[in-house]
Amino acid sequence: MSTDMTRWTVSVSRETDITVRSFLAQRGMKKGDLSRFIEESVRWRVFDRTMAEARSGFADMEPDALEDLIGEARDQYAGNGQGQLRRASSHRYQSSHQCPAF
Repeated sequence: MSTDMTRWTVSVSRETDITVRSFLAQRGMKKGDLSRFIEESVRWRVFDRTMAEARSGFADMEPDALEDLIGEARDQYAGNGQGQLRRASSHRYQSSHQCPAF
């Protein structure tokens, strides 16, 4: 976890509070571990939603076309040597979904 912290004030149901604190206590975690647990949970949820949005952006694509696109991206990445994709050509599929910025 970063040393540059921001304090949140959140409200949850009593049932959720008891469930989370019981879960943490059963695993030997202390009061301070609640913040780490919440941060990890939020990161996983943002990742999950981002992946779901990305997948839905390609849902209407034919499987062979998607495999070709993945192969082209892999080849460009490997061929660049810098670990950066080269600029996509105009025939590539353009998703209307945007990934959230961090």
